[in-house]
Amino acid sequence: MKIKVINPNTTLAMTRGIEAAAKSVARFDTEIVAVSPDMGPTSIESYYDEYLAIPGVLQEVQKGEREGFDAYVIACYGDPGLQGAREITKAPVIGIAEASMYMASMLAARFSIVTVLPRIKTMMEELVHGYGMGHRVVNVRTTPMCVLDFERDPEGGMKMLAEEGRRAVEEDHAEAILLGCAGMAEFANNLENELGVPVIDGVVAAVKFAEAIVDLGKTTSKLKTYKAPEPKQFTGMFGSFSTAPSQKN
Repeated sequence: MKIKVINPNTTLAMTRGIEAAAKSVARFDTEIVAVSPDMGPTSIESYYDEYLAIPGVLQEVQKGEREGFDAYVIACYGDPGLQGAREITKAPVIGIAEASMYMASMLAARFSIVTVLPRIKTMMEELVHGYGMGHRVVNVRTTPMCVLDFERDPEGGMKMLAEEGRRAVEEDHAEAILLGCAGMAEFANNLENELGVPVIDGVVAAVKFAEAIVDLGKTTSKLKTYKAPEPKQFTGMFGSFSTAPSQKN
C-alpha cells in the first residue's frame, strides 16, 4: 500500500524526520511518501499558522488522489484540515493527534500531552474536547521551545520533554505521555525508557492505524458529512480549488 504523510509546514528538514519515524514502523510492503506543501508556514504555532496551512494540506491530498495513494496521514498535532481532507477522498485520512489519543486510550486510563509553546495550550485543550477525550487527558503541558527548536537543539528538546514528562507522571498521575508535535518523534523511545510509561508519537500511531484500516478494506463514509464538496467556483489564489476533486472507487 502507499501512504502519503503530509507535514503541513514547509520545513523540509522536519519532513525528513517525520518520514524517518513513519518508515521505522511501516511494514516492508508499505510505501511511505512524506511531503510538505508548496505553500504555508514554516512552522505551526498559532491559529493563524494552522488556518493558513490547511489549503496546502488539501492540495497535497488532491495530488495524492491523482497519484494513487491508499491513505493519508496529517503530521501536525493540530490535525489541520483533517475534516476537509476526508471530504475529498474515500481513502482513510488520519490525524496524528486523534491517532495518538485513540492509541493511548487503549493503553492507559489517563494521559497527558507534552507540547511546544504555552500559547498552544488552549488550542490543544479544544482539540482534546473535540475528540471527546476531555475525561482521559488530564493535562496539556507546554515547553518554552518552538516547533523548529527541537530540530535545532535536540539535546535541549529531550531535556525539556523529560522534565515535563516526569512532572506529568508525578503531578498529573498520567499513565502515558503523548508527544504534541510531529517534530518530537525521535524522542519517544528514549523518553519511554526514562519515564517508565508508554510514550506515544502520533506519526507512528497514525501510520499503523492507516495500515490497519486499508488492510480491512474500509474507506471514508460518503453518506453525508464527508461526501464530496458541492462544485463551486473559488476566486483569486484559491482558483485551483474550484473543481470538486474526483473520488476513488
